[in-house]
Amino acid sequence: MDYTDIRLDIADGVARITLNRPDKLNSTRRQMHAELRVAIDEIEAKACRAVLLTGEGRAFCAGQDLSDLRMDGPDEIREILDNDFNPLVRRIRDLPMPVVCAVNGIAAGAGANLALACDIVLAARSASFLQAFTKIGLIPDAGGTWTLPRQAGEARAKGLAMLAEPLPAEKALEWGLIWQVCDDDKLMDEASALAARLARQPTRAFALIKQAINASSSYGFSEHLDVEARLQAEAATTHDYNEGVAAFLEKRKPVFKGE
Repeated sequence: MDYTDIRLDIADGVARITLNRPDKLNSTRRQMHAELRVAIDEIEAKACRAVLLTGEGRAFCAGQDLSDLRMDGPDEIREILDNDFNPLVRRIRDLPMPVVCAVNGIAAGAGANLALACDIVLAARSASFLQAFTKIGLIPDAGGTWTLPRQAGEARAKGLAMLAEPLPAEKALEWGLIWQVCDDDKLMDEASALAARLARQPTRAFALIKQAINASSSYGFSEHLDVEARLQAEAATTHDYNEGVAAFLEKRKPVFKGE
């Protein structure tokens, strides 16, 4: 596929996906989702070790492009969620590698929840997050009603969802929604450096960490200890575990292969 709505650049184990409709604030349409599916397939096929997701221009993503709707009723909305947004955020959460998101501007609607589905989120100081759904009579989707109460708490989640007011990056950091705020002119350098750092680390361990944390809300504490033990045993079968222990004992820096 020739990419038009996104760009995909792969180098040194890092795959950078750039949403590339700056004239539309990188709002999504069916074409973009199709390209994202192909790009993620390529990323997995090439065994990349980290992903960096960002947007071109002055926005990260303004959510669904309403001009791409046929406006033929609720079946279309369900179709977009079932075929596009839900598979995308599931795929991001399930990718066997860390996904860093660099929010370079407004992240609105499903665009905000796409960012929050990533593993480590950095935001420009001028960026903001907007649950814009009630402005058109909808509810947060793309995982918003699951993510927001778990990360920000129920009271803040309801305020964000109902009031549809922009949440500045600094406040998103304070509320635990994101990892770091960067000066605008340093965002991409810091996000790129972080992705490169992750790509040199034990990728299989990162994949198992994602599995464990994603599963944590599905079990009680005792049951989750069993999940944790199973995943830890799996981690102990990897090359990188053996390399990490050997490097520690030999007092040298480990050389991880992501295997």
